[in-house]
Amino acid sequence: MAFKISVVALPEHPIEEILNLIKKVDELGLHGFWFVDETYHKDCWIIMAAAARETNKIIMGPAVTHIYLRDPTHIAQMLATLSELSKGRTAAVISIGNLIMLQQYHVKWENTRPMERMREAFKVIRALLEEGKVTFEGKHFKYTGLFTAARPYGKVTLYMGAMGGPRSFQLAGEIADGLMPALGYSAEFWKDVQENFKKGVQRVGRKLEELELASWSVVSVARNADAAKEAAKTIVGFYIPSMPPRQLRMHGIDPETVKEINNAFFRGDVETVIKLTTMDIVEKLSLSGSPEDIIQKLKKNFTPYGVSHLVACIIDPFIVKFFTGREIPGLPDFVEQARLLKEEVAPALS
Repeated sequence: MAFKISVVALPEHPIEEILNLIKKVDELGLHGFWFVDETYHKDCWIIMAAAARETNKIIMGPAVTHIYLRDPTHIAQMLATLSELSKGRTAAVISIGNLIMLQQYHVKWENTRPMERMREAFKVIRALLEEGKVTFEGKHFKYTGLFTAARPYGKVTLYMGAMGGPRSFQLAGEIADGLMPALGYSAEFWKDVQENFKKGVQRVGRKLEELELASWSVVSVARNADAAKEAAKTIVGFYIPSMPPRQLRMHGIDPETVKEINNAFFRGDVETVIKLTTMDIVEKLSLSGSPEDIIQKLKKNFTPYGVSHLVACIIDPFIVKFFTGREIPGLPDFVEQARLLKEEVAPALS
């Protein structure tokens, strides 16, 4: 089976530049172009709608969208509309959401049975996508005779996004078309994901080979490996506060040792976050370096545990300058990094 390569964007770029990036990635023949659906960035749904008419093959969708800040019926309505616009080139990753952003919205998600909420959300989204109407009586969501004119152009693939642990990975095996954990780079992490995903699949009698394990990863690739790692250093620290302690430990990182990074993040102290992000942390929490470096890490830590799809959050010169004001000599632009992944990394894994 061919190893899939997709890219994911933090939509900070000027809109015309983002649309141009999507068109170029489409021309390269990558599998998908995914967007972060968070208030911090430009609205991904509007961008994807604009891109739908300017692309031909590439899959587009949110990675991730979320079930605390968005109602599942609205997610289904938007997905169906985007599917019609793109003639079926739509998928989505559904998750609880960015836990840091939920705090900023004062959303109390702890002790609200989030996995139960996720199970209900998937039922609601599938019902509205497949039937155009939903009547549902759950503990978290309730609808009576709700319907929509938005109809998808064929099946919309629904992944579940997860980071926390066994229960979420197992649930994905029960209800989703695939599982896309974020920020997992170690063999220990992916072994745990695979084992628990498989448990969920077997519990409900599904076929593992019909589902997909994908990885949402921070990626920086360049001929100059040092430039790529330096670029990753500018962003890796900002993801640490969103990583559960269990996940950090699976990467050989004691949560106590990154408390100062977390504190700096919550103060909005960008410079200190980057300064405290050591190259050891970069090595553990990113896919960065030369194409060969990335191939070797994927072969060692990812593909032995069933990962068949890399969703690369590319750290390009624009993102580096946006966060730091710096330029890194030898760091390729977004499209060139996507090309290296498509032409050099993917063939080595297929």
